[in-house]
Amino acid sequence: MAHQTVGHGSLLEVCAGPDVRPGPDCPVEVTLAALRGRWMPLVLMEFLRNEDLGFSELAAALPSLSDKVLSERLTQLTDAGVITRHRTPAWPPRVNYMLTDRGRALGPVLRAMWLWGAEGG
Repeated sequence: MAHQTVGHGSLLEVCAGPDVRPGPDCPVEVTLAALRGRWMPLVLMEFLRNEDLGFSELAAALPSLSDKVLSERLTQLTDAGVITRHRTPAWPPRVNYMLTDRGRALGPVLRAMWLWGAEGG
């Protein structure tokens, strides 16, 4: 039986056959694309701990991460619908990033990946 989050067909049904190739609309590929990149799990974990963060708060939480890579990861998460970007009209302007419902749903996925990796793969 297919897990309820797989959709209309089970993963085994969708990925069966001699010449199956993952497409950009494959749910597994969509998830992996959202999580790809060095530092991404740690950036996402910061959002799962504190759903509303500014750039400087994230930079302070991950001091070994360069500003360039952090900026790239924030753009990637925003494009994937995992976080939203909010700019306040104050002076100086402040940008906050907030976790979306779609982003919160990645919590169990990240935990499962952690457990799988901790068991030695």
